[in-house]
Amino acid sequence: MEAPTVKIISDCFVKPKFVSEEAKKPIYLSPWDLVMVNVNYIQKGLLFHRPENQDFSITTFLEKLKDSLSATLTHFHPLAARLATVKQQNPPSIVVFLNPENSPGARFIHSVVNLTVAEILTPVDVPVIVQSFFDHHKAIDHDGHEMSLLSIQVTELTDGIFIGCSINHMVVDGSSYWHFFNSWSEVFRSKAYKNGDLIPISLPPVIQRWIPEGSDPILTLPFTHEDEFIDRPYAPLLRERIFHFSSASLSKLKAKVNSECNTTKISSLKALSAVVWRCVTRARRLPADRETGCRLAFNNRRRLSPPLPETYLGNSIAAVRGTATAGELLDHGVGWAAWRLHEAVVNHDDRVIREFVDSWVKNPFVYKMSRLFDANSIQMGSSPRFDMYGNEFGLGKGVAVLSGYANKFDGKVTLYEGREGGGSMDLEVCLLPENMAAFECDEEFMNVLNCLL
Repeated sequence: MEAPTVKIISDCFVKPKFVSEEAKKPIYLSPWDLVMVNVNYIQKGLLFHRPENQDFSITTFLEKLKDSLSATLTHFHPLAARLATVKQQNPPSIVVFLNPENSPGARFIHSVVNLTVAEILTPVDVPVIVQSFFDHHKAIDHDGHEMSLLSIQVTELTDGIFIGCSINHMVVDGSSYWHFFNSWSEVFRSKAYKNGDLIPISLPPVIQRWIPEGSDPILTLPFTHEDEFIDRPYAPLLRERIFHFSSASLSKLKAKVNSECNTTKISSLKALSAVVWRCVTRARRLPADRETGCRLAFNNRRRLSPPLPETYLGNSIAAVRGTATAGELLDHGVGWAAWRLHEAVVNHDDRVIREFVDSWVKNPFVYKMSRLFDANSIQMGSSPRFDMYGNEFGLGKGVAVLSGYANKFDGKVTLYEGREGGGSMDLEVCLLPENMAAFECDEEFMNVLNCLL
């Protein structure tokens, strides 16, 4: 029997409904944006049941999505641009920026696949075909010179609809990604996109990029040719599973960890990260003297002084890291590991953020994924605080948040809001097959998952 494949039915480009004079100007990027040149696009999406209403028309639905997207891009116009590079001679360097000129806009794809919602959600591992629900497969941000910075792919299942969104990581971080998604859903619900007026949104994005005081507003990268810095990440064969943690299990874990540390300061997220760090380290069977780490993706906006607005459109993230030898991590309790992470977060303040940025301005560099993450550590990405299930698009509440190929490697863990809310979380874990086999049977992990603390 032939395996199902995703077939593209149509694709087009969507431009902002209104283009102001400001939206026609180039946008120069911040240090946090420029380091991302080798990173994959952010790929997240929502799976919905297909409406049982017999009046539902996929053609009408797609037109509504495109019309509301056009209205939303009026506010998020950088997403309709393309990347551009200008070479400079003295000193030899390049300027990478967002160029709205001559861009066809954001891409919009309609595709179909002969699968049911249950066939996506029932398997233990996330089916590989989910990667085909997203455009820009394996693309890196530098490809935004030729590819759209935003691509929406709407895939029809036999009884469901998946809305997948791929956005260039030089343009947005996770906070900005879901800000756009939430705003698009808001515009869709308002139905005001049907008329020709400019549609206001409740949280307009702040477009102006943050550049450190005293720096040239146009920052350069010290390269003369892309071969000097392009490094395409390669993901080995991984198993990917999603684990659901109820609010009750996380409350118990949080209480246990804070009791061990004689404090009330450790959050559920830090506590769960500590559990995963310990259990993955145990699954990998690392030597006791081997250093291991847990990196937490962290929003800089509130940590800066003065803070950046939460609606700042762009990257404003860092990775804070707790470290220990494998022996230290496993010989102590989970509270000890959680406190290491807590200290790393607390110490990440305005001074630390500015020191990184100032150092980058003096010696610019870009991340190379092959060197950024080591095989002994884990990386916790995204956030359960993002509003994911509030995006309904007239389809009712989504049944799952799923992601594409992008930015996955052995030890990548992605945090999602739990569908029932109330502090629940979903954990998307990517591990080598042999490591996953040990991890998914780990007694400590399963006790937390099943609320058996």
